[in-house]
Formats: sequence, structure tokens, C-alpha cells
Amino acid sequence: MEKKVVVTVVCVAAVAGAVAAGVVLRKKMKKDGKWGRAMEIVKELEEKCGTPTAKLKQVADAMVVEMHAGLASQGGSKLKMLISYVDNLPTGHESGLYYALDLGGTNFRVLRVHLGGLNGGIVNQEFAEVPIPPELMTGAADALFDYIAAELAKFVAQEGQEHELPPGRKRELGFTFSFPVNQTSIASGTLVRWTKGFSIDELVGQDVVTELSRAMKRQNLEMHVSALVNDTVGTLAGGRYTNKDVAAAVILGTGTNAAYVERAQAIPKWHGALPKSGEMVINMEWGNFKSSHLPLTEFDNSLDGDSLNPGEQIFEKLISGMYLGEIVRRALLKMAEEASFFGETVPSKLKVPFILRTPDMSAMHHDTSSDLKVVASKLKDILEVSSATWAL
Repeated sequence: MEKKVVVTVVCVAAVAGAVAAGVVLRKKMKKDGKWGRAMEIVKELEEKCGTPTAKLKQVADAMVVEMHAGLASQGGSKLKMLISYVDNLPTGHESGLYYALDLGGTNFRVLRVHLGGLNGGIVNQEFAEVPIPPELMTGAADALFDYIAAELAKFVAQEGQEHELPPGRKRELGFTFSFPVNQTSIASGTLVRWTKGFSIDELVGQDVVTELSRAMKRQNLEMHVSALVNDTVGTLAGGRYTNKDVAAAVILGTGTNAAYVERAQAIPKWHGALPKSGEMVINMEWGNFKSSHLPLTEFDNSLDGDSLNPGEQIFEKLISGMYLGEIVRRALLKMAEEASFFGETVPSKLKVPFILRTPDMSAMHHDTSSDLKVVASKLKDILEVSSATWAL
């Protein structure tokens, strides 16, 4: 493990969270009779979100300790440090037609990629992105996988003759499943727990490849799952395809995670024969990292307490796209209640959890117009606040 890499990615992630949670609020303040109290709330938030270099080093050191513990034994750390069974990464020589299914957030993607080998690279890539209805994220396992398989079958049905395979050959599918999985082979693994708003209890402990394969069979779809990978592992493989020096990958999206190439001999919990490459890709599942050094605020703590998985995925709840907008909403709600930020009446929409999405928060953060048109538009459309005027 390279400590320097860990320090770098933690710096980027923590600072991104602090800036998003703090600066957005300051840019759209409106002076009124309780301006002082409003500023106190913002100042306190900024201070508690602070990530000076010394604190970042403490966070990084604490993460390194947990990484070693997670590599030493199963369940030895909040960081699962999952063995991916990927001991060889792409070389750039790969060629042929491949399919992928990427499930890891509120949308999933199906892809068809034609690789041209060393000199051809990615010849062609086509994909479809499909939103997942909220009720399927907390419903039955069969309902979720039947929906996914149906969309995959629809994608394949639209193919032209140029994508036809020889008789008797099934389409090969790589299944990117971006949730903690105890992998038992390159193409099998059982779900450890759900994250990012999913909660289907009957699937925990089950082989996700088996569930998908059954659903594809119900759709009469001739496709074989040849590899199960986490999206972070897939990102690492994609990077290695074009750059042989890539050794780590980080996801900062709906959720957050990291994967890296570890020396096989540095994994005490690995009991199989050492791979010929001498290496193994480790899926850290760092979203579940927790440390007293993390800059937790009252808004982070209340969000965690109200979540589907209290006490879990703390690092993810601090910095990932699913939660940043909600942290800002909670801060705005406190300002509205204690400093009449939006007038004497607290906007009813401001009390609705997750109504302020991270993309909307990001758009407000990047509004540099003199009258903050984007901020005003978002507040009106989302929170139904229309009486305020804004200026830098």
C-alpha cells in the first residue's frame, strides 16, 4: 500500500465535501434582522467541516491502520478490503465484442463495447442508461432483477446483423455490481449489505450473479455472466487498458469507493495459491470508513441517524453525491428556523428530506452571476422560495 496515494484521495474527497457544504450557503445569504445568527450557523459549519493538512494526515493514517486490519482478517475492520479475484488487469491487447451491466446507484447502464486490440483501442461503444424506480430499490429481489434483465434484453434486441455471434456462442457479460460483495470466484459473490438507498433484505447473503442469471433466463436472454466486479475495480481495469502505470481507482459519484493493486503476499487473509502475477486487486469499500478524526457536524450526525443504515457508510455520507445536497438542506433548514433565513415562515418544501439534490446544489455553487440567477431559480423551483432577491 502506498500511503501517499491514500493521503491524496482523502484530501480530494474531504475538501470537496467541506467546500460543497460550506461555500454554497455563504454565496446566497440575504441580510435581514437575524443576519448575525445566520452567519454564526454558516461559520460554525465551515469550521467543523475544516480539513487542514494536519487533520487530513490524521484521517489518512487512521485509514491505513484500518486497511491493514481489513487485509489481515475477514471482519477485522470497518474497511472490508474485499478480494476481487482479479489478479491480472488488461494489457491493451484485448479485442472482440463485450457486454457490460453496471448497477450501482439510482440508474443502471447496459453497454456494448468493441475492442480493437493494441492498435485499435475502443473501436465502438454503445450504451443505454435506465433509471431505477424507487419502489424497486426497497422491494423484492425478483422485481429488481426482472426489470434489469428486461432492459438488457431490449438493448440486445435492437442490435444489427453486425453484432450477431456464431451459432452456439452466448454473449459474454461483465456484471458491475457496486455494493459490498464477498466474492467467491471471478464470476460469483454474495451481497454483504446494501448502500446508497437500496434495501432488499432477502438478497443479503445471496449470490447476485445467480439472481441475475435467473432473471435473464426468465427473459429468454442468451447471455453468460463471465465476470463480477465492483465499479471501482472496473474503473481500475479501464484505466489500465490505456495506461500500464495505473494502480488505483476512486469513485466519487452517488457513493464513493476505492480499489488498488496490492501485493498478494501482503494479504494475510488470502489462503489460496498465490496468483502468478503476484498481485491482487483489492476493493476497499472505503465508504464504510469511520474515524474520530473525520469532520462530522451536527448535520452529518442527524442525516446518519435518519438514514436506512445508521452508523454505517459514514465516510460515504460525508462526501458522496447522494448525501451532499441533503446536508445543505439540513443546514438551510436550521438557518430558516433560527434566523428566519427565508422570512418568518419556514418553507414547507425545505422540510422534505432529499428534496435538494446534489446536482442542484452544485449548480448553485457554480453560479457566478451578479444577481445569482441560478440560485434564485433553484430555490424557486425546488423550495418554492420566490420572494427573496440575491446578490453577491
